[in-house]
Order: sequence, then structure tokens, then C-alpha cells
Amino acid sequence: MDAIEAAQVLSEIGYLLRQDPKERFRAKAFSAAAWSLALQRPNLVDLQRAENLTSIEGVGEGIARVLTDVIQTGQSRYLNRLREQSKQPARDDESDLDLGDYQGDVHSHTDWSDGRATMLEMARGAQALGYRYLGITDHSPRITVVHGLNAERLVAQSREMAEVQSQVDGLTLLQGIEVDILEDGSLDLPDAVLEILDIVIASPHVKLRQEPAAMTERMMRAVSHPHVDVIGHPTGRRPGSREGASYDFELVFQEAAKRGVALEIDCDPARMDLSPEMARLAYESGCSFAIDADAHAPAEFAYVPMALWMARRAGIPRDRILNFRPLDELTMTR
Repeated sequence: MDAIEAAQVLSEIGYLLRQDPKERFRAKAFSAAAWSLALQRPNLVDLQRAENLTSIEGVGEGIARVLTDVIQTGQSRYLNRLREQSKQPARDDESDLDLGDYQGDVHSHTDWSDGRATMLEMARGAQALGYRYLGITDHSPRITVVHGLNAERLVAQSREMAEVQSQVDGLTLLQGIEVDILEDGSLDLPDAVLEILDIVIASPHVKLRQEPAAMTERMMRAVSHPHVDVIGHPTGRRPGSREGASYDFELVFQEAAKRGVALEIDCDPARMDLSPEMARLAYESGCSFAIDADAHAPAEFAYVPMALWMARRAGIPRDRILNFRPLDELTMTR
């Protein structure tokens, strides 16, 4: 049991705890500890033998006991109990995904919108992980508090991207946008802008409690848009605090599969969207997926290794995941 495998155990525990609002603080503690493991990748066996697991940031005595169980037995009795209680048991048809095949993240933010790092810092963070490509997908203007990009600012950003690209060998930067899906299903930027970008991620951010029939129509219009490549965090949920949108998921997923639009598994522990259950429905509907950190700082790229268990649990094979494709096979336009 290495640090990444253990991080995924703690991440799943955090995910299951988040579904009970009363456990939100414990859930955050497990997620934070999982993030530490994914970032630091310590030798857990040596630390456990030295009875020093609590030296890992975010690991207190309780989480150390869970880790000890994982290290010694290869599984977590606490996680198994939570799975039983939540009626989300492990399945015997989970996929086998190797993080070493992960080629790059297509959803990230910089200080051009609400990110907490420069484009160069984000690029160097991805480069340090051995990524072959990174999508820079800052927000569109709709939500004013995130300082979204209009056409003029996208042009200015492209100039900075050219400068940054010259400083990061082996990593290709892809310019994109996370564009809001408006209430009627239209997008927050004109087609003339969207069509020149490498990646268009269309995401629902506001009015998530629309009546289901209207929300279904809204999402159907978005997945049918000729310039949309990925639907970002498709329900907009935040486990334990926000349910997210309700719509005819199967109908929308089938349309996304028909149109070649990928659905995102957003690995941010506050989102976990699509959930493993919804992702399995999407997989059975024929969809492809993007598994992304939705990182707002370089350290958040670690969300992917700590949450890859979601795609594995959903049974999604490697060939359905965009991020496992090399750049020359990453066809984002349809």
C-alpha cells in the first residue's frame, strides 16, 4: 500500500462522510490528510514502523489508526463500514487505472480569473509532474466575482501564454475557457470566440435549482453546442452543502455520447462531480470523460491522484478517458 493508494482510501472516506452534513468537519480532515499524502508521497511503511504517521501534515491520532489498518491489512475496516452504512459497497467490476498513464489536465485556473497562481507557476507545477499538456481554462465573464475573461482579455492571455510556453519544455499549454451555461442553455461567450480556443468546458454554476424539465432542456442545449468539448462538474453539487442540479441525466448523457462531448469527473474534494454512481450511468450511456483537478493552485493538481478511485469505482476504462491520451490523440474539437 503506497501513499497514493492510501490517499485514495482517505479520499473515499472523506467523500462518504461529506454526505452527512453533521460529519463535514471530519470529512474535511480526511480529505486534507489524503491531499497531504498525494502531495508528499511519504514512505508510509517506514513511518508506521517508527510510530510516526502523525508527522504527516493533517494526520492526527484517529487518521493514523486508519492508516495503520490500511498499511497492515491492505484495506480499511472503517471505509468498509462506511460503505455498508451508505449502501455504496465496492463492486467487482471496477476498472484498473494506472496514474503513470495520465498525460495531462485539461481544466485549470490562473490569476487571470479566480486562480491563486500565475500561468507560469501553474505550468511549472504541471511540468514537475511530468504532464505533457495543461489546459488553461479560466472563467467566462458571467460570474463577476471570479474576474472572468471576455474576448479582449482572452487575446491578452494568449500573448502571455506564448511567453510562458517558451519557458516550459516538454509541456504544451492549451488555451481554453470554462464558460458558463446560462439559464436558457446558451453559453456566456459568442461562437466566434469559442471556435478559436483549444478547449471549451461548459459548466453549470448558477440557478442549479431550476425545475428539472427546464434544467434538462438547458443541459441538452449545452451538450449540443458545436464548440463544447467537455461538460464541467455536470451537476454543480457540493456534497454535504449543495445538492446540485436535477435533470434527466440519462437523456443528457446519451446526447453527450452522441455528440462526442466528454463529461468531467471533477476531483476537487468539495465537488467530486460526477460522483462514481453518476459516472457509471454516464459510462453505460456511452460517454467519454475528462478527469481533472479543477486546480486553482499547483498543489491542487494532487486532487487527481487522491480521487482517481472515483473513475475506477465507476468502471471507466482507460480508453474512455481523455487525459490518458497523448497530445496528438487528444482531439478536443468535433
